[in-house]
Amino acid sequence: MDLDLSQVEVVHNATQKRFEIQIGDQIAMVKYILGSKEIIFTHTEVPEAFEGQGVASKIAKVAVDYAKAQGLRIRAMCPYVSAWIKRHPEYHSITAGYENESA
Repeated sequence: MDLDLSQVEVVHNATQKRFEIQIGDQIAMVKYILGSKEIIFTHTEVPEAFEGQGVASKIAKVAVDYAKAQGLRIRAMCPYVSAWIKRHPEYHSITAGYENESA
């Protein structure tokens, strides 16, 4: 099933501590733990039918932009979010483990 990502919205579900996209009766998400000065991204999940269509990337960008806007340090324990951040150096300065790489 092809998905038009311009037609789907990433929602910050603070109650469930995740950023999510509802696709029919399925949910794609990036889960997190929020500290006072940092956000820890713990898990990314995309329904199999929507893998490889940029869903996780869209959620990761919204989640990381949220962290940046809130002045939070990012700790990516989730392998997907970690790999996403590695491909986007503009976020390295606010990400634990990348501070020294941009120098």
